Amino acid sequence: MSPAAIPDAFDAVVIGASAGGVEALNLLLPELPRDFAAPVLIVVHVRHGQPSLLPALFAERCRLRVVEPFDKDEIVPGTVYFAPPGYHMMVEAEGGEPPAIALSVDPPVRFSRPSVDVLFESAAHAYGKRLLGIVLSGANDDGARGARAIRDAGGLCWAQDPNTASATAMPLGAIAQGAVQDILTLNDMVARLAGRARR
Repeated sequence: MSPAAIPDAFDAVVIGASAGGVEALNLLLPELPRDFAAPVLIVVHVRHGQPSLLPALFAERCRLRVVEPFDKDEIVPGTVYFAPPGYHMMVEAEGGEPPAIALSVDPPVRFSRPSVDVLFESAAHAYGKRLLGIVLSGANDDGARGARAIRDAGGLCWAQDPNTASATAMPLGAIAQGAVQDILTLNDMVARLAGRARR
């Protein structure tokens, strides 16, 4: 898909990352402008049983509000949501109600809980063609099937250029699924997000 065909705005952005992903997020998230309209939902593989330091870390660096959500929290614009350790994070949108966070302790998917695939698939169902998925650095292929679900629902999916990723398996997995419309550097992602996802 050419840049000219990118939708003018998204209802939500979902991001998956694993090994090397925190470093990628540290380049991406602080550059998002204060008036960035879409909520950003993120799964990073973290060790179960340890508190995640990511919300506090990024809250200090980002212009947007950064939270670790609770089950049934309404998803609101201009907020970054990090999946809590040990929980799948999903988007729940039923009966015309505003989209909300759903947390689950269902078994790991692709050896991971939280799982990128679980987030991406639920968000694809909720947002359809108004969803952007981003697959960042990671050492396994979690997210590849979810990225395919986003594309099949009419949404858009980007992968970090494997040549710039600390671990290439995650972006390469999404690319191999035929799920990715664009392979981008982090700087290119920032430029597109800042210009496209707006109020």
